[in-house]
Amino acid sequence: MEDLILVLLVVLGLLVIGGVGFVVVRRGGAPAPPREPEAPAEPEAPPAEPEAPPVEPEAPPVEPEAPPEPEAPPVEEPLAPAERFWQRLGRARSNLGDAVVGIFRQGLTEETWEELEESLIAADVGVEASTEFVAGLKERCRAEGVRTGEQALALLKEVMRLELEVTDRTLARREDDTTVWLVTGVNGTGKTTSIGKLAARAVRDDESVVLAAADTFRAAAADQLERWGESAGARVVRAGEGADPASVAFDGFASARAAGADLLLVDTAGRLQNKTALMDELRKVKRVLEREAGPCDEVLLVLDATTGQNGLSQARAFLEAVDVTGVILTKLDGTARGGIVVAIQRQLGIPVKLVGLGESIDDLAEFDPQAFVDALFEEVAQDVSLEDDRSAVAPDSRRPDQADEG
Repeated sequence: MEDLILVLLVVLGLLVIGGVGFVVVRRGGAPAPPREPEAPAEPEAPPAEPEAPPVEPEAPPVEPEAPPEPEAPPVEEPLAPAERFWQRLGRARSNLGDAVVGIFRQGLTEETWEELEESLIAADVGVEASTEFVAGLKERCRAEGVRTGEQALALLKEVMRLELEVTDRTLARREDDTTVWLVTGVNGTGKTTSIGKLAARAVRDDESVVLAAADTFRAAAADQLERWGESAGARVVRAGEGADPASVAFDGFASARAAGADLLLVDTAGRLQNKTALMDELRKVKRVLEREAGPCDEVLLVLDATTGQNGLSQARAFLEAVDVTGVILTKLDGTARGGIVVAIQRQLGIPVKLVGLGESIDDLAEFDPQAFVDALFEEVAQDVSLEDDRSAVAPDSRRPDQADEG
């Protein structure tokens, strides 16, 4: 029994030793038979790119809204002469028109004519001119059978228009050379301002303008003219204070002609009419200027309408010094009594060519006799019934904007 157990132990031992050897041979001995190479894996396809989201069509870029353009101020149409005179002659109308209303309300008597004459004198027509004017009106009323105040008023307007009629009130111009206007007058009448407004009007009409500052006695005069030149777009020729005025006028024309300018406006010193030496200087300016340029196309005298008969004495002195061709009557919209226009025409025999009716550039207007007379006496026809029968009022005595009303 013991022998059998011994045998079993030996066999078991051999089996254990053989198993260990087999394992050792497998690990460090002959290599195991090669395995068949695995087929190379097919390269993986690159990952699919993610689908781009559908592209929506781009909306057109929204332009920022432009800020609304400021509305241009309405362009005002220039006033017609009749309307301009109507608007600006309020004071003259109240001075003379109201007086005429009261006079003709009394009917046509001897007192009527006497009071009419006094009113015309007070309105700056002048004593002699008023006497002649009333005498002529009275005779026409008799000859034409005028019997009512309204009829007499209509005839008065007609006679006054005839007093103011002249063949030509236009400002003379040259066709193929520089036009020369010499402007003179007493200080304070609005002379330099009138020159500036004339220059601005000409530039606005596409004309080139040169201003000659021949008032060298006051530095402020040349400075004022230069400011007007800058505002109007006109060139200014000037010299130092105290320079020879005639030399400045000469240089002004030479400069204007060299530049091919359309218009030369010469400002002269505001001489007092009783200063003989200064009036002689004005003659020299005109003489030197005309020696180079030929006769001046216009010699314009600026008068202040508010000075009344005093303005006429000034005008006579200038007429003696230079050949005045026309008057610029300024400040007619002020306290002027209106009759000065008739006085200038009758007593001086020179036409009022331009009138100042305000401060704006358009208020330097060509004088229109009919518009002036209608505006001067319009208040009579509109607001007062001189007689019970208003149908006798002359149609042209209505306001311009009422002329077409029934």
